[in-house]
Amino acid sequence: MAASELSSPLLASSDHVPLPKSTSPPPEGEVSGHLESILSDDSLPRARRMWMATLVEIRLLVYLAAPAVMVYMLNYVMSMATQIFSGHLGNLELAAASLGNTGIQIFAYGLMLGMGSAVETLCGQAYGAHKYELLGVYLQRSTVLLMATGVPLAVIYAFSRPILVLLGESPEIAKAASIFVYGLIPQIFAYAANFPIQKFLQAQSIVAPSAYISGATLVMHLVVSWLAVYKLGMGLLGASLVLSLSWWVIVAAQFVYIATSRRCRNTWTGFTWQAFTGLPEFFRLSSASAVMLCLETWYFQILVLIAGLLDNPELALDSLSVCMTISGWVFMISVGFNAAASVRVSNELGAGNPKSAAFSVVVVTVMSFIISVIAALIILALRDYISYAFTEGETVARAVSDLCPLLATTLILNGIQPVLSGVAVGCGWQAFVAYVNVGCYYVVGVPLGSLLGFKFGLGAKGIWGGMIGGTFMQTLILIWVTYRTDWNKEVAEAKKRLNKWGDTQEPLVS
Repeated sequence: MAASELSSPLLASSDHVPLPKSTSPPPEGEVSGHLESILSDDSLPRARRMWMATLVEIRLLVYLAAPAVMVYMLNYVMSMATQIFSGHLGNLELAAASLGNTGIQIFAYGLMLGMGSAVETLCGQAYGAHKYELLGVYLQRSTVLLMATGVPLAVIYAFSRPILVLLGESPEIAKAASIFVYGLIPQIFAYAANFPIQKFLQAQSIVAPSAYISGATLVMHLVVSWLAVYKLGMGLLGASLVLSLSWWVIVAAQFVYIATSRRCRNTWTGFTWQAFTGLPEFFRLSSASAVMLCLETWYFQILVLIAGLLDNPELALDSLSVCMTISGWVFMISVGFNAAASVRVSNELGAGNPKSAAFSVVVVTVMSFIISVIAALIILALRDYISYAFTEGETVARAVSDLCPLLATTLILNGIQPVLSGVAVGCGWQAFVAYVNVGCYYVVGVPLGSLLGFKFGLGAKGIWGGMIGGTFMQTLILIWVTYRTDWNKEVAEAKKRLNKWGDTQEPLVS
């Protein structure tokens, strides 16, 4: 079955946005049909066509992926730095920060990022079809929905201590983790604003400004964190509050860029009341996207929570959190390629270039895989030393070293799986991938990890092994579905969505 037949019916539904198709070109960064013309030129030998097309695609991907990798990596380093600051306060603080950051905070991160990926699909295809005004409407509509979603999430954060105790965590760790989580409540609403902005800019191939903003914010974050934790003695609460502040700085700076940059003049025309219309339909679109990514990010959260139930929960949490933090850091490279793949595929589908979309999938997957293999080899070479960046305990260092072969395997799988997820977002397959995630992660991965960790006494290694099993199965399925995709049908699906948007424009406000 072709992947287009597996696409979410929600994404194919009408969005009823009465805006016209813009006839003026974007300021810069629009991908032309040059790649499609190369791939379609039968007068050239196949080998020469592939070589020329590869050079063009690599240039486009580097232009997109390199800044995107920097954005995700710098943002992740902020969270990792907060965890490191907390870890040097003591092993209890490290366990609390890792449980709060990886076990609670990722709950909101997965939900917000997942709902934001609906914007990624629609904005990318609208931009490829030159319907530029739609991007601003979807940015605002998504922000309204995500801000509303942040309210119940804040309530969950406020009751994190009894929730963690109910889930079986030790009262001491739960108390310390809840203090850390309280400081992350403002971060929820920063996520709600950041992810739509991020997808809005990425759909236009505008990624470098976000990288500059994230780099400057990271420097500020390190200085203020040091002052709050060590000089002012604010401890775990101070560390998490600074992290929330840093995310809001990123949001404010990116919005100022959008409002003042000439590159966004066709896609941002001011605030509009249309952000408050069609919310039920848009919510259904966002929900399909959220389910897809939430099932994936919550998978890792559940494994961390399970690790807290082992016989030596502090050691298990410390070693597992160190490895997962490193995995997350390298994962940011693949997430950058995920963003590039989503932009390239959605733009090409919107522009009606099926061969370019298919070719982009192959090139971006190979590039990400090669980089991940290199990262895995580096981790194996440094397996006995990497934990000392987080904590000074030799017991934790030995446990981390023991987990590194599994960590290296995860890194290699993460060189493929996130990129293919980006392809799924670009095409609008979120609902189908959600079903895949349920089967691979929750029918296979979590039960297998629990069985290996508890029944067979493998502890953290068993939990991590179950995670690898679920990820491996998901990767194989995504490879097969992508291989079987009829890209001409995907172009037809993209055009069908765009043609259902209206022909009249409602007035904008300010």
